[in-house]
Amino acid sequence: MTFSFSARLENRGLDVELELQPGETLALLGPNGAGKSSLLAIMAGLLRPDTGAARLDGRTLFDLNSGRQLWTPPSRRRVTLLAQEALLFPHLSALDNVAFGPRSGGATREQSRATARDLLRQVDAAPLERRRPHQLSGGQAQRIALARALAAAPELLLLDEPLAALDIHAAALLRRLLKQVLAGRRAILVTHDVLDAFMLADRVAVLESGRVVEAGPTRQVLDRPRSRFAAGLAGLNLIAGTVTRLGVASMDRGEVAGRVDEGAAAGGAGVAVFPPSAVSVFLTAPVGSPRNAFRVTVTDLEPHGDQIRVRAGDLSADITPAAAADLFLAPGLGVWFVVKAAEVAVYPA
Repeated sequence: MTFSFSARLENRGLDVELELQPGETLALLGPNGAGKSSLLAIMAGLLRPDTGAARLDGRTLFDLNSGRQLWTPPSRRRVTLLAQEALLFPHLSALDNVAFGPRSGGATREQSRATARDLLRQVDAAPLERRRPHQLSGGQAQRIALARALAAAPELLLLDEPLAALDIHAAALLRRLLKQVLAGRRAILVTHDVLDAFMLADRVAVLESGRVVEAGPTRQVLDRPRSRFAAGLAGLNLIAGTVTRLGVASMDRGEVAGRVDEGAAAGGAGVAVFPPSAVSVFLTAPVGSPRNAFRVTVTDLEPHGDQIRVRAGDLSADITPAAAADLFLAPGLGVWFVVKAAEVAVYPA
């Protein structure tokens, strides 16, 4: 049994089809405004699309393609949405916040609290059961919210950037808890963090301008990205164009030479991908052995581990602080980015 979903929402430019298997976690990636949160809202029943249909393990959540215009209300979907903010009931203790779902579903007070205590243990929050929301840190509140979401026994769990509002230490703890909690559960996770995708998701789908531009197993997509957003998330440079015998011919960068994948047919759409660590920075045009050279303008400089990441629009290079100082790099300076063809992977888009 699967979760199948399709939806079209004209005023937000959204047109998406997805499928999710039992026990599978899908990470939704994409830039701000791509439609990720709108997609979750449609799945949860909080936003109605113009057309589309969704079925969860044989149950119809909505079908707006038929004449009957079926629409199941959120309370009957068995779909739970966990947002960035915990949104706990301020007048209830942590225990009663979690017990609220089972109690609303008809369980007795004792049964509801027993379920809540078990879930609080699962999210490492048992000692917090008597606290009210104002007595909780951000990370603690989000753990309680996670337990409350699980208490509804959802058949599909939706997580809309649940770590985004947490500090680095609280986020690391909740990420480890999510890894345990999501095992064997069907979930869709919206995130901007590549670590979330690698640790928590079986598959990823990249959403741009309301459409899925690439999807597949997490490591496959992030190791060999085909969209600029996925490449940026994975920390790689990507130049799209048409496959040639030597590499990729692009509109703005000319021909980029590289190691052409056997599956990349000349004349077809392709991408040239290379890491910032493979890029050298020069003040003048390079001479000598054949290399890819791009005339760029520095837009930003930022620390990146023990290196300096030099950004130039949609390309970046990692160099040492000493090299950056020797070149007197600063935003607005024109430089050359140079990368050897052997460092560039070319494969179909």
